[in-house]
This record gives sequence, structure tokens and C-alpha cells, in this order.
Amino acid sequence: MSKKELKLAELEPESKEVSVLKEIMSGDPVRIALSVLLGFFIGAIFMVVFNPDVVKSWSNFGADPNYALSTVWWTIQDGYGALFSGSIYNLNADNFINGIRPLTETLRFAGPLIMAGLAVSLTFRVGLFNIGATGQMMVGLAGATFVSTRLHMPQVIHMLVAVLAAILCSMVWGIIVGILKARTGAHEVIVTIMLNYVATDLFTYFLREPGLLLEANGGGTPKSDHPDGTAMMGALLGPSFKLNYGLIFAAIAVFVYWWLMERSTFGFRFRMVGHNASAARAAGIKVENTFVWALAISAAFAGLAAATQGLSMDGGLTTSIEAGIGFDAITVALLGGSRAGGVVMAGLLFGAFKAGSSSMQVAGVSPEVLGVVKALIVLFIAAPPIIRALYRLPKPEPKVFAAIQQAKAAKVIK
Repeated sequence: MSKKELKLAELEPESKEVSVLKEIMSGDPVRIALSVLLGFFIGAIFMVVFNPDVVKSWSNFGADPNYALSTVWWTIQDGYGALFSGSIYNLNADNFINGIRPLTETLRFAGPLIMAGLAVSLTFRVGLFNIGATGQMMVGLAGATFVSTRLHMPQVIHMLVAVLAAILCSMVWGIIVGILKARTGAHEVIVTIMLNYVATDLFTYFLREPGLLLEANGGGTPKSDHPDGTAMMGALLGPSFKLNYGLIFAAIAVFVYWWLMERSTFGFRFRMVGHNASAARAAGIKVENTFVWALAISAAFAGLAAATQGLSMDGGLTTSIEAGIGFDAITVALLGGSRAGGVVMAGLLFGAFKAGSSSMQVAGVSPEVLGVVKALIVLFIAAPPIIRALYRLPKPEPKVFAAIQQAKAAKVIK
């Protein structure tokens, strides 16, 4: 290809839709922080408006305005204070162990969210939308459960083999999407959504059918046998806490993702395709093969999340074991800007939501308020013009794609 043709491909104009999508996934820290702040602010309004005590106090606002205002303040303080006590540190605990237990619960919930968030983030960086983390996790859970219940091995080795089985099964599910995308042009969003249903029903079928892989004694409720103790992820901080070795796998996954996307040649090609597939193709990159690899590696992170989830639960697994992690992973990826550090922070935030929801309910605040906050955060992140209008932020300047020059300078592409 001539230099002129390469230049044209490099500077190919983007449609308005593509420009907005890239802004959404750009991970601007200021816009994300403002979105989170606004989500919490509106969540506080929900707590106040739907609290019977606040409504009653405001009906007598003319007679006692100070009481009405103080009721609003204490309602918000009790709600978010309970979230802090249930997810960070319990100030009312009688000893340090009980005090930090909420933090360990946040870390426990955050581990699978971070790994699944990395799965979605990787495809975002390649210009794809992997909405199939749920299905990939379900397939990974099937593989991990089969190994942990039907095979018998020594301690540690059994756990590692079960984790590897989950990763491989999930990768196969991701490769199916990649091949359909590369060879037929099928849109990955539609394919992954449909495969979510296939994987969930397949996992349920395995649990229901007597004698078929995962069935536990032919009971009425679909449930697997209890994994062997040699395959379980043990307690990381001892029996006093539920935090398990999944946190170590999460830390390894974050490092691998960071190295892959920021330091490796493979990741550089991923990012080039994500910036401008036409320019990458003009530079000699096999874009279709890149899609297959990206979806396979993305699914591997989802499989790791599945293994952590499945090998750390007491009792047999049911169809609800996925616990909405695959869907929350999309939010974590968006909130984290598809960067390793950002995904960690977003995963910790959502882990805190899960850990603190019960404490908020005890404090008299509906745990659904946190669902509203999460939904609003996603809404604001996915609609940059709203945040720009509310906070009067300047519109981002258009950037000319320069990955070809960077690649040549780094001698990645000849």
C-alpha cells in the first residue's frame, strides 16, 4: 500500500456514533469522578424523599424547620454511614478483627468483579463489546465444577487444575464469538447476548439431568455436588474471615492485564485495532485474527472470575452462582475506563456496595438505593453530554489518530 493510501486510512473520518463511543470508553478521570459523585447525590435524594420520618417532619416544616432539616441530614448520614460500616470499617465493633471484617468482605466481593471487569475492558480496548461475560462465566463454572467434583487430586494441584479448566472452557466460548465475528461479520453484541442464554440453560441442564456431570443426588433443585476440599480456595486470612485465595488470582489478573495491554507487542496491536481498524489493517495487522484472540483472552479473564466464584462457595453450586457479576462487569469496565488501575478501583467500589447493602438495610435504608446509584453512574458515564452540561465541562478536542507513527517508532510494525 502506498504512503498516500496509508495516510488516508490513518486519517479516516469517524462517524459521530463512533466518536461518542470512544469518548465513553476513554476513561476520563474527571468525568468518571463527577459521575460517581452525582450518582451518590441523587441516591441521597432517593433516601430522603422515600423516608417516612423525613416526609412527616417536612409536613410540619413551618412549625419546626430545624427538625425537618436535621432529619434530612441524619437520614443521609445514617444511610451512607451504614454503607461505610458495612464495607470499610465497623466503628461499633468490640475488637479490631470484627472491625476490619467489612473490609475483607469488600475485597472478597471485589475479586470476581475485577476479573470479570478486566474481561470486558480488554474487548473495549479492541473496539469490541463483550456482553457475554455472564455466559463465559457459566461455562467456566461448569468446567471448574466438573473437575472439582468428579476428579480427585492432591491439594493445590486440584485447585489449579479446576481453575485451568474454567479458563479453557470460557476461552472456547469466547473463541466461538471471535470466529463468528471474523468469518461471518456477526455482531459480537448479539452473539454474546444469545450465548449467555445458551450457557445458562446448558449449565442448568447439567445440574438437572441425573448422572450428567454436575447433578447432586437427583434432587428437585438444580444443584451440584460439593467440590472436594482439595479443590476449594482456602481462607486467605484464616478461619475468622471469608476472604479467600481468589484475591491473589485477582491481583495476578490485574498485573497480567496491565502488562498485556501496556507493555506487550500483542497488546499494542490490540490497541491499534481499537483506535482505528482500517489504519491497523493498512499497516499489515490481521484485524480478524486480532478479534478472535481478543475475545478468547477476554473470556479467559471471565473464566478466572468463574473459578474464584465457584471454588470459594460452601455447598453445591446452583444456577444463581454467577450472582450478576457478568452484568456488573460492564459497569466496572466503563467506570474503570478499561484501564487496570481504574478497574481495580471500580471493582472495589462495587464490592463495597455488595458488602454494605445489608448494613444499609439494617439502618432502615432500602438496599435498592445502591442499585439506583449504580444505574445512575452507568447512565452518566454512558452519556458524556449530560455531565458536560451539568458541570459546564468543555467539549474534548478531536484527536488525530497516531498509532501508525507510534508503531513505527517502536519498531512493532515494519
